[in-house]
Amino acid sequence: MKVLVADKLPDFYIEKLNDIGLDIDYNPKLTEKELETDAADADILIVRSTKVNAACINNSPNLSLIIRAGAGVNNIDLNAASDVGIYVSNCPGKNSIAVAELAMGLIIALDRRIPDNVMDFHGGKWNKGLYTQADGLSGKKLGVIGTGRIGRELIKRAQAFGLDVGAWSRSLTTEQAEQLDINHFDSIEKLVRNSDILSVHLAVTPETRGIISKSVFSDMKPGTLFINTSRAEVIDEDALIEALKSDRIQAGVDVFNDEPEQKEGSFSSRLQNLNNLYVTHHIGASTAQAQNAVSEEVVSIVSQYIQTGKASNWINRCETTAVEWQLVVRHYDKPGVIANVMNELKSVNINAEEFENVIFDGKVAASCTIQLNAAPAEETLQKIRNRKDEVISATLIKL
Repeated sequence: MKVLVADKLPDFYIEKLNDIGLDIDYNPKLTEKELETDAADADILIVRSTKVNAACINNSPNLSLIIRAGAGVNNIDLNAASDVGIYVSNCPGKNSIAVAELAMGLIIALDRRIPDNVMDFHGGKWNKGLYTQADGLSGKKLGVIGTGRIGRELIKRAQAFGLDVGAWSRSLTTEQAEQLDINHFDSIEKLVRNSDILSVHLAVTPETRGIISKSVFSDMKPGTLFINTSRAEVIDEDALIEALKSDRIQAGVDVFNDEPEQKEGSFSSRLQNLNNLYVTHHIGASTAQAQNAVSEEVVSIVSQYIQTGKASNWINRCETTAVEWQLVVRHYDKPGVIANVMNELKSVNINAEEFENVIFDGKVAASCTIQLNAAPAEETLQKIRNRKDEVISATLIKL
């Protein structure tokens, strides 16, 4: 089985994949375009930030599993993968601390203007009068937008710095906020108006795309410190630039639109030359601790998949279907029984959406549960039940 690793993983974990007995193609500098051809004979594809587009997926007939060595999967075309039955798995929660640490670092850096201090020093410029004007963080109000794993890790660190934390999330309840010892806000707008610092920790969904809009930026207090270490797509970047140019806010971001695809080299961005903006190189998850934890999870997913055919952390599984009927067939455990039952259903154009077959002790009998897209007529059920040497019983259940 061939595994293509298209982004950087620690050497130790590449060796662990080799030790499993896999054919490893380690090419961490592949671009999105190169991946369209280089993944052609891969069975498993492992990526971090490299984009996996529909062309890559459709050009890779052997591909059955894509692993995102991280949490977010917006760099993978999930629809294309789902259409050809390719599992997509991720590694949630393994880099939460690293991203929260960067968010906290950006908050401190903005308040104390640390990068500017350093650049002036190396440029031979002494400007102590300017850099003694920081406000300080203790007692300031931090608004956390999104309280998943990363948001909660940031909350812990912010509280240690004496920040008064409030938060908004679609899933956050007042009771949960009380347990976290934070203030609960029922809208982003209310949170923004009551915060001195804002940090965004949202996944990209149809509901969150562009959620930090022009009106949200307009609601920010003058002097607000704005942090985004989540995804560029949740921000209206035009509105961010407008707010920065007006000198109303300062910002620190780890992600932005049109990031360079290559791993290194020159680039240009419209965010350059904004003096009140600090930008890091999409490094939120890039600590040795985080990468080791993520890589360990990647190896675990691969190992389980080749041993059992099951993909852990499978994210493109259909969670809900229109299934309303379930057929439970108790049967003798011998070849062809399930195939004959399925043929009876096929003959009346009924599809099995999902099914599970379990074996009883002694391996004489088994039970198969089949979720159906329609109810078989009594005549079809009777044909299944009449297979006396194969079927013990067949029961139709309305879900």
